[in-house]
Amino acid sequence: MKALILVGGFGTRLRPLTLSVPKPLVDFANKPMILHQIEALKAIGVDEVVLAINYQPEVMLSFLKAFETKLGIKITCSQETEPMGTVGPLALARDKLIDGSGEPFFVLNSDVISEYPLKQMVDFHTKHGGEASIMVTKVDEPSKYGVVILDEDTGKVERFVEKPKVFVGNKINAGIYLLNPSFLDRIELRPTSIEKEVFPKIAQEKQLYAMVLPGFWMDIGQPRDYISGLRLYLDSLRRNASDKLTTGVNIVGNVIVDSTAQIGEGCMIGPDVAIGPGCVIEAGVRLSRCTIMRGVRIKKHACVSGSIIGWHSTVGQWARVENMTILGEDVHVSDEVYSNGGVVLPHKEIKSSILKTEIVM
Repeated sequence: MKALILVGGFGTRLRPLTLSVPKPLVDFANKPMILHQIEALKAIGVDEVVLAINYQPEVMLSFLKAFETKLGIKITCSQETEPMGTVGPLALARDKLIDGSGEPFFVLNSDVISEYPLKQMVDFHTKHGGEASIMVTKVDEPSKYGVVILDEDTGKVERFVEKPKVFVGNKINAGIYLLNPSFLDRIELRPTSIEKEVFPKIAQEKQLYAMVLPGFWMDIGQPRDYISGLRLYLDSLRRNASDKLTTGVNIVGNVIVDSTAQIGEGCMIGPDVAIGPGCVIEAGVRLSRCTIMRGVRIKKHACVSGSIIGWHSTVGQWARVENMTILGEDVHVSDEVYSNGGVVLPHKEIKSSILKTEIVM
């Protein structure tokens, strides 16, 4: 069985982190975003993953080569020379996706984090016998999205309503699809939207079905949603794999700490914190709702909340970093500095406080 992951372009919404690595390689809960998906695909029997990419394919492939062997899964690239929407990449990768077996293949949006109920989706797809299955998720504010109207009993999709002004439903496209090979006969090699052009046609033919996603879902392609997604992910671990969470006298709520990280005395860590490999958290530090990436040092009595601290950065003693501050790679915040929503590009030293949201070039 095969899968295509729509990796896409430059990851501008997650800058400055994506100035150092392509977006799918940005760490989420101590592993690259895309690895969460690849591991889930491997677990249900997918043996080849095609990455549809138009930015730094060589960086992606060289990084993922190690995981090919480790996971026992083939990883290849299909490179776009220009943005092709969400259908163009499938047409471009046609030869890689068709192997003559007649098996359906998965398509995933690389920004999506969830519990990936892919085995249930295969069973659902087999049972309804249609050409395509999409995963949908329930949201509180459907007016911001394209809403999927479906038969609640069978899952058959009836129509799509783009950003409805009045309530018509609360289920939106979750960015996970299972498609029969015949789907590829419908599409051309040109920039096209699978959501706005292709799926509505298949729905008219009564060949499109939607499965309601159990568990959490989040598009983590921008910082605020990344932080929210971490909370949902750690809460899911608490329910389904609590042994992966870190416990201890200085841990509050759901926290994940790499085994190589060092935590000093008198710290309070949590809730909703991820601390990566090789990090040093000195004495008296307070961390909540944040990601601390590989090789970071948080010095004594510093406080980090609601923020992302990029690789190999330093937060000084008694510094306070909060309110969606994003530090790029190798940023050094001096002692007693306050950052209120600062977005700091890589390789900078911050010697004075950032009192309101601003980009530090």
